[in-house]
Amino acid sequence: MLVFYFLFFVFGLCVGSFLNVVIYRLPRGISLLRPRSFCPKCKKKIAWFDNIPLFSFALLKGRCRSCRSPISWRYPLVELITGVLFVLALGKLGELGVLDLVLTLILFSAMIAIFFIDLEHRLIPDQILFPLIFLFFIRSLLSADYWLLVAGLGAALFLFLIFALTGGRGMGLGDVKLAFLMGLVLGFPKIIVAFYIAFLTGAFIGIILILVKKARFGQQIAFGPFLAFSTLVALLWGEKILKLAQNFLF
Repeated sequence: MLVFYFLFFVFGLCVGSFLNVVIYRLPRGISLLRPRSFCPKCKKKIAWFDNIPLFSFALLKGRCRSCRSPISWRYPLVELITGVLFVLALGKLGELGVLDLVLTLILFSAMIAIFFIDLEHRLIPDQILFPLIFLFFIRSLLSADYWLLVAGLGAALFLFLIFALTGGRGMGLGDVKLAFLMGLVLGFPKIIVAFYIAFLTGAFIGIILILVKKARFGQQIAFGPFLAFSTLVALLWGEKILKLAQNFLF
């Protein structure tokens, strides 16, 4: 069983390597398939042996072989996070079943990409959101769980009201569309858990950024990363968080 988990971790590392391509290229309008991986600084193509997840970064000591420019820590971080999340998802196989496990892995991958793209570019790509919304919309119809649709519409409406009332300063329409996906995935009441975590962590990080003078009061901060993070937490541990909350309150 441990061997299976290890293989799944390695599979996650490989997916994470591809996600790094998505994170870099998609916002810049570069094809995901061509050209072959290249150094963002010197534009030299990266050999296959310098593109092995985690291992190559360590072997190169975090620098490009050609120009010796530093390689962003985002690359091994995304690979490691993806590998760990894939293992955590595999641990829930008994609860999910094979089909839901596949959907969960796709969702995890998408949330990682959304997190880092929005963090850097303040953008949640429709190319990621729309296929996922369609996929989980069909899933809700096939499972006849129409409350997922209600949760999705309710979550989107809630963030849209914030968008409208703040004139787009509180959040963007990308966040509204992401909220609809979150509702379709999580349903009620886990969507409440996700929103609570997103707003709590958003406020916490915002205060820290203001204190260290990396942001000023009233300045917009990308909210997509907090929504993506809270989706992962609610999906993995939402039921446990709800039980803890019930025990605390009652």
